[in-house]
Amino acid sequence: MSTHAASSSPTYGNWRRPRRPGLGPFGMIGTAGVFGGLVVTLLASLFSLAAAMVILVPTAVLIAPLMMRTQDGRNLYQLIAVRIAWMRRKSKGSTTYVSGPLSRRAAGRFQPPGLLGRMQMREGRDAYDRDFGVLFHRSRNLYTIVLCCEPDGGSLVDPDQVDNWVASWGGWLARLAHEPGLRGASVIVETAPDSGTRLAHEVLPRLSPDAPAAARAVMEEVVERYPQASSEMHTYITLTYGLQAGQKPKHEELITDLATRIPGLLSGLVGAGGGVAYPLSAERIAEVVRVAYDPAVAGEVLDVRTQYGGTGLEWDDAGPAACVEDVASYQHDSGVSRTWMLTLAPRGTVRANVLRGLLEASPGTRRKRVALLYRPIDPATSARIVEADRRAAQFMATSGRGMVQARAATEVRAAEQTAQEEATGAGLVEFSLMLTVTVDSVEELADASSAMRNLQGAARLSMRPADRMQAAAFSCTLPVGILPWELTLIPRDLREAL
Repeated sequence: MSTHAASSSPTYGNWRRPRRPGLGPFGMIGTAGVFGGLVVTLLASLFSLAAAMVILVPTAVLIAPLMMRTQDGRNLYQLIAVRIAWMRRKSKGSTTYVSGPLSRRAAGRFQPPGLLGRMQMREGRDAYDRDFGVLFHRSRNLYTIVLCCEPDGGSLVDPDQVDNWVASWGGWLARLAHEPGLRGASVIVETAPDSGTRLAHEVLPRLSPDAPAAARAVMEEVVERYPQASSEMHTYITLTYGLQAGQKPKHEELITDLATRIPGLLSGLVGAGGGVAYPLSAERIAEVVRVAYDPAVAGEVLDVRTQYGGTGLEWDDAGPAACVEDVASYQHDSGVSRTWMLTLAPRGTVRANVLRGLLEASPGTRRKRVALLYRPIDPATSARIVEADRRAAQFMATSGRGMVQARAATEVRAAEQTAQEEATGAGLVEFSLMLTVTVDSVEELADASSAMRNLQGAARLSMRPADRMQAAAFSCTLPVGILPWELTLIPRDLREAL
């Protein structure tokens, strides 16, 4: 490839946080509280200074925590809420989980912990008579289907083809906004060292008994040493649907409806470079969760599936025998995990391979999962959001001077581009990213964390550890359709208005 061709490879970007109405760091409710407090204080000062101070001091005490924000945008109230919730869970013993015959669990089974323990597994068949599992979130009336694909590699691929794949992926995400009842989607890329089981089952049974000893020794050495330098990668796509308010769940009808949607969803993935795509059965979903909690059994699960065509594992036996949540880690069976959450997307423009290092297998880790969370926004809401951003950016550009005005002008260009793309049919999607790394022991976690921070820097991502909520964050990176914004105690719109 020539230098000119290399320099003309397409770039991507223009993602930005939508501007919320409000004064400075305050939202709409916070701004109303500030001005309301000032007005009441001025009215009280007409009677006496003491009455004004009685109103001003409590108002300042309540408003001040909203102004104190960390680098990731959280205010003091949010930090206090996380610590109080952690102390409550720890005092109740909720940070420790034990299952199996010696536990108090029903029927003594190894049920998944935490958020996964509230799910039920059901199964259906799509239009091509393929089994697919459906996870029913009982507490939220949500349904999740899991798709698996084997994406085409990016090596020796022309930039034009990569750009077409990216455009097709953007079109697939835009179509999700028209999916009835869709609450969110996620893409989970899981990497792990190759156990060598598949290679051994392919090569060793085919060795001829009459083969020369030297040839047999060479093939056996290849089977033994090849997994040390190779890795396995799995890509899962979860789609979570919800019921309308007041609608009662009718499982059979909903499963039939999902079965008719799967072929169209899979064809879109194939066009976006997803390669071979197919739905995951209930047994395969249970296997993925089982291996995530106990990475040491990955080889055994693959070995049993290869020999007998399946493991027979059920959802109620996919959980760990025991797990313990700490402030900065999550210990489960044969692994110790730590999860990071995205706080700031890459600034400026990036190329298509910006996440390549983060997605590839990392030496010294047992398993690694990168989860991209998507929340498609319907076209009507998208139009209102981009127009509100456009008006806010234009107001900021005309109300400042100097450097502030220059930055605001950049915001105006970005908002104008977003509005133009949305008007021509592009979809508006809110996204985030989570990263989970699993090692064998707590001692190895520090080295793995350093390696992950280097990869985050290379990908131009700003992430922070999910301290005091490692168990929930670990569940969010599993292909089970857990959407963080559906589980918050305070409604999302109210939280942003503060």
